This record gives sequence, structure tokens and C-alpha cells, in this order.
Amino acid sequence: MKTIHVVAAIIKKDDRYFATQRGYGEFKDGWEFPGGKIEPGEMPEEALRREIQEELDTLIGIDRLLTTIDYDYPTFHLHMQCYLCHVQEGSLRLLEAEAARWLSAEELNTVKWLPADRDVVKLLQDKCSGSAK
Repeated sequence: MKTIHVVAAIIKKDDRYFATQRGYGEFKDGWEFPGGKIEPGEMPEEALRREIQEELDTLIGIDRLLTTIDYDYPTFHLHMQCYLCHVQEGSLRLLEAEAARWLSAEELNTVKWLPADRDVVKLLQDKCSGSAK
């Protein structure tokens, strides 16, 4: 099975996370954390900055690696590195997604997440419910 290496930005602001709804392709209308494929020779952090610039016309700051998700879709294996990020410059203008929302940890289950992103959602909810913040 083919492995696809991707990066995802878990953009956080004021205890809310930025989610986008896919506007195209096999997973159209599913919700995800924005990001995309790592190009050959590209470091994950470089790929993430490039993808967010291309998709959201925004410069992000990368805080740290949150988690790595491995998920088997029917036709490929996804290896997704997820980074906690913040907006450095820009206003998250949707260039590819059809919708976006800022969601608190309690609101994360109000959208239909793509399967691989569900593990990230669970991690964020567990982290928030286990902390005093």
C-alpha cells in the first residue's frame, strides 16, 4: 500500500482550534486540520509553512510537534505529522477549503472530521479535559 506523508497545522488561538472543510476530491465536505503533502527533499516544517501559505494566505509560527498519526485508508496509508501552530501574519483566507471554523475543545465534535483527524481531535479533547487551562 502506498504511503503518503503529510503535515497538519493545529492552529490555536484563545483556546480554539482552526478547522477547514475540504472543497474538493474524494473527501470533499470532510473537516480536517489544514496542511498537505510533504514534497521530496522538503523538511516537514517547511512543507507546513508552504501549505498554509498556499491554502490560507497566512504565515504561521510552528510551536512544536503535537503527534504523529498513522492511518490506513482503503487505498493508501497516511503518515501525518501534526504541529501546534499560531498565526504569525495574515488572516487565514480560504483559498482551497469551502468553509472554516474556530472550535473550542468542547465544540470539536460538532463537525464531521476525516478519519485520520479524529485521533488528533481525541488527543486535543483529552489534553484539555485533563488540564486546568
